[in-house]
Amino acid sequence: MSMFEKLNQTMQDRDVDAYLNLLHEDFTVVFRKSGNSFSKEEWSGMVSGMVANEKFIQESSRCVYENADILVEHSFMSYPDDTREAVMLIAMLKDGKVIKMETGATSLD
Repeated sequence: MSMFEKLNQTMQDRDVDAYLNLLHEDFTVVFRKSGNSFSKEEWSGMVSGMVANEKFIQESSRCVYENADILVEHSFMSYPDDTREAVMLIAMLKDGKVIKMETGATSLD
């Protein structure tokens, strides 16, 4: 199963533990829109809250490109405040896990 498939399956299942298991111990995430970055520990708390909220919906995800080093994904995201964004996600892979993730988002409202 590809990393794209694994990440999307954990989001569909709302399985935070399985999702976090796909992240390297040195993982960082960067949100290009805000410039904020977070460690795996910081991100785990945030993603737990997102996945627990039924109004956080990832839809129409597609893999643009994937190999052993990188994953490029595009999705539409719906948020609890009823906003929507088109999100481009770039994930750098190391040892079969995501070590760095960056997102860029465009508002659809």
